[in-house]
Amino acid sequence: MLGTVALVGSPSSGKSTIFNRIVGERRSIVEETPGVTRDRLYAHAEWLTKQFTIIDTGGIQIKDAPFQEEIRAQVEIALEESDAIVFVTDGKKGVTGDDKFIARLLQKTKKPVILVVNKVDNIQEIADTAEFYRLGLGDPLAVSGAHGIGIGDLLDRVISLLPERENIVQEDAISFALIGRPNVGKSSLSNRLLGETRTIVSNIAGTTRDSVDTPFERDGKKYVCIDTAGLVKRGKIYESIDKYAALRALSAIQRAEVVLFLLDGAEGLREQDKHVVGYAVEEKKSIIILVNKWDEGKKKFNKDEFVENLRNQIKFLDYAPILFISAKTYEGVEKVLPMVDLCHEAFHRRIPTNLLNNIILDAQEMNPTPDFNHGRLRISYASQARTAPPTFILFVNDPKHAHFSYTRYLENRIRESFDFSGTPIDIIYRAKK
Repeated sequence: MLGTVALVGSPSSGKSTIFNRIVGERRSIVEETPGVTRDRLYAHAEWLTKQFTIIDTGGIQIKDAPFQEEIRAQVEIALEESDAIVFVTDGKKGVTGDDKFIARLLQKTKKPVILVVNKVDNIQEIADTAEFYRLGLGDPLAVSGAHGIGIGDLLDRVISLLPERENIVQEDAISFALIGRPNVGKSSLSNRLLGETRTIVSNIAGTTRDSVDTPFERDGKKYVCIDTAGLVKRGKIYESIDKYAALRALSAIQRAEVVLFLLDGAEGLREQDKHVVGYAVEEKKSIIILVNKWDEGKKKFNKDEFVENLRNQIKFLDYAPILFISAKTYEGVEKVLPMVDLCHEAFHRRIPTNLLNNIILDAQEMNPTPDFNHGRLRISYASQARTAPPTFILFVNDPKHAHFSYTRYLENRIRESFDFSGTPIDIIYRAKK
């Protein structure tokens, strides 16, 4: 495992396109709108059997654009964490004032810098890259991120500059994703859990567009925190930027084992919140409901009434624990990771076959199966097929006689016997052969 390389440059210079080309998948948002990438975006890449970490960063510019101060701070952190820097410029525009400004910043760092002139799509344009010598950062390397031209040469130079590092395996880490509609405090909470400002925090809705994976350790346990972009209702994703952010959040949910679903405690549950958590429910992930901003919410709502109202509105999440927190004041934040541990353990819990069959047998004796579809369900045997989520197979005379209410009853009996906090349970009926 090699070190870390950071991509820096002005807005729309093509950093994200090169990032995606190197990573081999659409991990970073590519859009014509300048300044789309704001937070640091991490990924693992490989070239000639050498693995390394690559960071995409927000574009730096001189003019007073939104989030520029925060973006520069994030770029500075990325530069500090990196072992080498790839400075991406736009070959179509030539040397700009922003390029000169960034070059002066990079000249102050002791890290090796690779000067890349992007968007050079043919041989005739290579001659035009000579003007980039003026930046004082050595020989410019002509590439085209969109067409893949020169990317191999760039990667050759990258791995020649990166030091070898011990490969840190995160297979035993607990991965959790933070989801919620825009401006509910996901980034603030992730910063509290991580103990550092890893993502930009702003009171403007929709600040985070990228999913940011951050491994960390707490009390000897390994975690990976996935801070996702704010999701909006599917039918209302009009802008392509928001669409890609939503797709990325879905990918983050798929990669996570536990999902932290954040609500705004000062506003209460909204219809949009149901659509947001619906993604996690469909993916059958372990879910924890976090009512954030409760320092403001408790001035308006009674906690018991809030919980009752919440449970009534999202009955499909009655298995999910509810925590009241405030990322701003730290209230209740110390309970989040222990609950993540508990739900992760439940997500992977396996019940011994003999105990499972005893539970199912007792359930049938206490409440016999009802007549349904011209017959009565008879359960002969039960077994747990897998975990994550816990999935149980019931061998029966005919699956068509299984009524959903009885399935719900069996699920409740299993939950009463074993702790499956935050975890969905799958019950599958199969005809006994």
